[in-house]
Amino acid sequence: MNASQSNHSPAALIPGLVLDANACGSSQWVERPIEKTTEKPLAWPPVDGTALRARKGELELQARWFAGEFGRVFQSTAGEHIQIVQFGIWNRVAGPDFVEAAIRIDGGPPMRGAIELDPDVRDWERHGHSVNPEYEGVVLHVFSHCGEERFFSRTLGHRFVPQAQLFFKDSLGGVFGPDIPVATPGRCSRTLESLPLSSLAEVLQTAARLRFDRKAGNLARTGEVHGEAEALYQALASGLGYPGNQLAFRLLAQRLPLKRLFEEPDAAEALLFGVAGMLPGPDLGGLSGEALSYVRALWERWWPQRASLNALQIPQGAWSMTGQRPANHPLRRLGALAVLVKHWRALRRLVLAQDWRRLRVVLGRIKHPFWSSHYTFAAKRSAKPIALLGEERLDELLINVFLPFVEGWDALLKMRAPERNRRSRIAATRLLARRQDAWHLLGSAVHQQGLLQLYEDFCSRDASNCERCPFPEQVAHWHGA
Repeated sequence: MNASQSNHSPAALIPGLVLDANACGSSQWVERPIEKTTEKPLAWPPVDGTALRARKGELELQARWFAGEFGRVFQSTAGEHIQIVQFGIWNRVAGPDFVEAAIRIDGGPPMRGAIELDPDVRDWERHGHSVNPEYEGVVLHVFSHCGEERFFSRTLGHRFVPQAQLFFKDSLGGVFGPDIPVATPGRCSRTLESLPLSSLAEVLQTAARLRFDRKAGNLARTGEVHGEAEALYQALASGLGYPGNQLAFRLLAQRLPLKRLFEEPDAAEALLFGVAGMLPGPDLGGLSGEALSYVRALWERWWPQRASLNALQIPQGAWSMTGQRPANHPLRRLGALAVLVKHWRALRRLVLAQDWRRLRVVLGRIKHPFWSSHYTFAAKRSAKPIALLGEERLDELLINVFLPFVEGWDALLKMRAPERNRRSRIAATRLLARRQDAWHLLGSAVHQQGLLQLYEDFCSRDASNCERCPFPEQVAHWHGA
């Protein structure tokens, strides 16, 4: 937003920070050496040379910031004392560049949120951050260039975001190699490094049991309110919504319970897509062939119900359409949910029988006449079939839904860990990066679950860059007892 459009005083509303690299003394650099887990650098699409240089410049800005090169204590143009309490986690999916960060203004309490870095202050508007709800939690906007005209950074809720300008002349050699860090080890990693492997395994298993019991307890409480079948259905729907759409899928399952879908089994799929708000417009513009026939059939079932169910529709803002692999698109997951509802009784029998091998086979083979060969309504037919539920999603559903539903702790103890996702890699970096033998444990699903629980209970709630986190002392006390 251009400053000339604002009716407010910039000094009163925005701590406009100016960060000068020359003012950053050695005492402001990160105190501990950065030992890191690495991740492949972001892939660049085929673009012209100017766009490629701009992308590299943005990566350089992010890399230097994350390395702590600009220090962590600054002063705003309004005179506030600004401290970067923690730099956060480098976000590799849609949304702000660094999440789970924290800043402090004038010695006040830590302000937890995200940090966005852009080459140009105008990129905030150019990239649509001002209308993107994912940027509502940004606490600092950092940029390296601005023109003579002043631009503000505001969120969808019209909150002004503090701005910071970086000045630097030298480049960061080697930043685009394979060693771009995604996270840095926490203070607890030294404590955990000193534990015998058997003691570390005990810590992780204890945390995993707590996590498992919480999930089982949540399912049991939902069952008390809505019934056992509805509890499983809601949890399964929420599991299909991961990542980014768990809430939307859970709302859908609550607004369209199994009982309602069973009343009109032939219309169940149309009701799911209609209440989800995912049906293309009734004019069916832009569709042809299979998609046109499929959507027309859905509309024929949805139209008679539309007036009575419109009030139940999931708000469009509840859905996340970015940062998804094509195979995980919410439309395909809705198609998968429709198939599972159609075969619900057989699915439930397998779960109650705890026949996990057979359940995996059945879920891995479910097919949909349209979604087994399409990514979206408008996408061309795939040359090869696309699994509705991949191996990783099957693992997650077993661990987070089916096993807790029947309190199958013993089965979890025997499971191998799913392929590590971004969150589990971050957790491993924060807690276990100093252990060369961590791989002995992380191949186990129960140990991976324990690691995630520790990360969520301590790392995700900390806003002191580990300084006030009680976990290292708790582990040391337990080990010394």
